Amino acid sequence: TLRTEERQRLARERREEREKQQAAKETQILEKERKAKLQYEKQVEERQRKLKEMKQKEEQRRAAVEEKRKQKIEEEKERYEAVMHRTLERNQRLETRQKRWSWGGSVTPDSESKTALLSTASKRSTSTANLKQAEAAVNKRLSSSAALLNSSDRTRRSQLSPLDSSVISRLLAPTQASLARSKSAATLSAD
Repeated sequence: TLRTEERQRLARERREEREKQQAAKETQILEKERKAKLQYEKQVEERQRKLKEMKQKEEQRRAAVEEKRKQKIEEEKERYEAVMHRTLERNQRLETRQKRWSWGGSVTPDSESKTALLSTASKRSTSTANLKQAEAAVNKRLSSSAALLNSSDRTRRSQLSPLDSSVISRLLAPTQASLARSKSAATLSAD
């Protein structure tokens, strides 16, 4: 009986030891799972934070690009308006010059215009001969430069392709038009 009791006690102690070990293992497993879960949650939070930061950076970059684009458009608009303003001023100056040529005198207020007209009338009578000589010289220059342009234009065009020659003729058209304008201006001033 003593041996059986001793055996039962030893068996009970072994069983209790096994249960303790099993409980310790389960506790370790639970602790590991808890730590793994915390680690995973931290990683998820870190990812979300990084994604949020990336989104903010992307939005800031887009806003900066949009701001640059708007600024560029504004600068181009200002440049275009400045060019238009300069063109209008140039056209107005040309119109006043043409008016001066056609009126035979400068554009002045009424009190000065009479004296200016009288002085120009007296100057006209003396300088009519000079104007005719100047007109002849201008006509000669215009005809020679037009002939030069046409001859050099023909030699160049023979070497160029049809597309290039059409582009060049288009580019030369304003030059010939300006020559015609200056010729008509000379004849107007002579008249």
